[in-house]
Amino acid sequence: MDNPLNHAATDGPDTGNGDVLLEVRNLKKYFPLRGGIFSRVQGWIKAVDDVSFDVYQGETLGLVGESGCGKTTTGKCILRLEQPTSGAVLFEGKDVLSMNSDELRTLRREMQIIFQDPYGSLNPRMTVGDIVGEAFVIHGIASGTEKTQRVEELLRVVGLSPYHARRYPHEFSGGQRQRIGIARALALRPKLIICDEPVSALDVSIQSQILNLLKDLQDEFQLTYVFIAHDLSVVQHISDRVGVMYLGRLVELTDGDTLYSSPKHPYTQALLSAIPVPDPEHKKERLVLEGDVPSSLEPPSGCSFHTRCLYCQDICRQVRPEWREIEKGHFVACHLAE
Repeated sequence: MDNPLNHAATDGPDTGNGDVLLEVRNLKKYFPLRGGIFSRVQGWIKAVDDVSFDVYQGETLGLVGESGCGKTTTGKCILRLEQPTSGAVLFEGKDVLSMNSDELRTLRREMQIIFQDPYGSLNPRMTVGDIVGEAFVIHGIASGTEKTQRVEELLRVVGLSPYHARRYPHEFSGGQRQRIGIARALALRPKLIICDEPVSALDVSIQSQILNLLKDLQDEFQLTYVFIAHDLSVVQHISDRVGVMYLGRLVELTDGDTLYSSPKHPYTQALLSAIPVPDPEHKKERLVLEGDVPSSLEPPSGCSFHTRCLYCQDICRQVRPEWREIEKGHFVACHLAE
């Protein structure tokens, strides 16, 4: 069986929107499926399969798609929380995937993550002050009184009180815990934050508070976000550009206004049609996708979406569509995009 580690990276799209902070080129992450008494590799689960995009300084790039499409794995590969199978990740021109442990530790000060689960991502045996201030200790930045002052200031920034530093995670609500996670991510003043579905586990009323907080912090600290979500209506309010993923691949990428007003890929059109409209008199045509998402262990030939596409042609079943720019800054992987 072909080993996916043999695949090499090639050049990806450049939309020319400004200073590039992060470059992802032909990123792949294949997980081995083992079986038998000797645990031999029976196949490869293609969680991320040839993904390329740029992230520009100060912007928010949204990554959306159904559960299991590979968006979270993409975020973890960027940070080397998962080791990619192949491809390239460049942060400010530096090759993240070739860094040793010391170089990677230094990079952690520039790239952070906000985890999806505000309940499972905080150590229940540590106080909030220790959780938020842990990065200061690891990187030798501050200790003692200075560390305490920095932690208290971070808690104020995210809308909590300094006395919360002495409490434990179980004493807080879900929204408050996510604010603690945001404070932890901000501790080292990073340039890039991967937001891994940071509001999906929260009530709708709390979601808007956290989204507004993230936008305010972005303006205050000149942050750049990769915002991962499965809800296009959430991404709409925070993202400058949006990439849509399906079965481990990007199928469309453009600015938010263009995506929501003129989507080109049938999968994007179906996702947008599912967003509820808060107007009972508004009639909206719903594009219902038939069938289940194919297995990433044996993805379909040709276009990975052709088994559920309303417009499928013979070429879609046989030839994988090229990732191409059909308009300035608008990339689509579809034979019928025009």
